[in-house]
Amino acid sequence: MVEQLAVRMGVAGRYTDIHKMLAEVKPDVVHIATPPDSHVFLATTALRAGCHVFVEKPFALTETEARKITDCAAEVGRRVCVNYLYNYEPPALELERLMAVRALGEVVHLDTQYGYNLAGDYGLAVMSDPDHWVHRLPGKLFHNVLDHVLAKVMMHIEDDCEVQVMSFRRRAASGDPVLDALHDELRFMLRSQNVTVSGTVSAHGKPSAHTLKVVGSRDSVELDYTARTLVHSANWAQPASVGRLFPAFVQARQFWRNGWRNVGLFRRHEYHYFQCMRVLLNRFYDAVENQGADPIPAQHILRVCRVIDLLVDGMEARA
Repeated sequence: MVEQLAVRMGVAGRYTDIHKMLAEVKPDVVHIATPPDSHVFLATTALRAGCHVFVEKPFALTETEARKITDCAAEVGRRVCVNYLYNYEPPALELERLMAVRALGEVVHLDTQYGYNLAGDYGLAVMSDPDHWVHRLPGKLFHNVLDHVLAKVMMHIEDDCEVQVMSFRRRAASGDPVLDALHDELRFMLRSQNVTVSGTVSAHGKPSAHTLKVVGSRDSVELDYTARTLVHSANWAQPASVGRLFPAFVQARQFWRNGWRNVGLFRRHEYHYFQCMRVLLNRFYDAVENQGADPIPAQHILRVCRVIDLLVDGMEARA
């Protein structure tokens, strides 16, 4: 695979030994996009060699392993980040702005939904190969996507968290024990002090959802990461049944504005599929050059890993 990628991308240097690569290339930053059971070794090795590190999710298999990476980064004075790219989609950046000015008031509840297409390219790679690394994860399929589900809400909850979880396999049995051990539907509820979170991961709901609803004490918003829209919830303020005529038009106007904003982003070449990753990487490299804070604080990385641990424990307890 290293050889294939190097030929395709025209990369002169290609290595299968990280120590040799670090010694010869002496990079400032190392990007790690390998299966997560290799992340601790690769990340800590690169950090101790003086590199900053950007890690693909899942950051690590457990919170304990994640802490080895973040502690190492703190010890050697280097930056570490994880690819929570969807926090930098256009609607997520708008939510960031709204939260900064407390436009929604206090957060009361968040609902986060994520659809996974088992018939898509990634899904077929997992379902056609019992030896795929996803099957080795403690939480299997969910472990590979829960970062996307949880990263959006971690800044709104604390470290102490109550968890309720239910997971199951909805598709018919295949006869392969490895494939059949992989659940494809997940529901969970979190409570952290006065904030609650409900979450859904579904491989069967259509269309595949990728949404977040934030319920605030002053206002509420709904984000669609696929359509790249953010709309405020309808507020029925007019009297009687006549008042119910207006909210649909108010929300339609919001969608219209979202659409034209997206056209503007497209015209400025800021709308490609992984635009959100470009924003995240720009912020990470700004932090590397000491021109900004870490875009994903270590405490948020560890909090995501801790909640995943709790969800995996809950799934195993119900198995």
